[in-house]
Amino acid sequence: MNILNREKDILGAGWHFPMRISSRGGLLMSQYETDIEQSIELILKTAKGERRMRPEFGCSINDYVFDPNNATTSGLISRAVEEALGWWEPRIEVLDVNVSPDQKNESLLFVNIKYRVQATNDERSLVYPFYLSR
Repeated sequence: MNILNREKDILGAGWHFPMRISSRGGLLMSQYETDIEQSIELILKTAKGERRMRPEFGCSINDYVFDPNNATTSGLISRAVEEALGWWEPRIEVLDVNVSPDQKNESLLFVNIKYRVQATNDERSLVYPFYLSR
């Protein structure tokens, strides 16, 4: 086994999110960087208090759903994302979270997350669309 495979093995594997059935009839699995991306999405989509046995899990991003689309809301969302990922996804180091409004849809914000995978030192980014209800 080469060094790269050992580093990737550290990244792990888990159930595919959202859950799906594989062609063999079992649960579809995701691994390595895909597992991390799906984990980030799961953390952001889970509201704190939503999981009964783990009420602190998730992100408080949904607290801002009805807030105005302004710099204050963007800053609060950025901080909430940074805090949640720092707490719940130890396989990454969050480098930057930039929240920007969509030019065509005033209720849509793009949360651009730049992060580094700890085990491989690979820098990646993920854009998460977040809708403000109006």
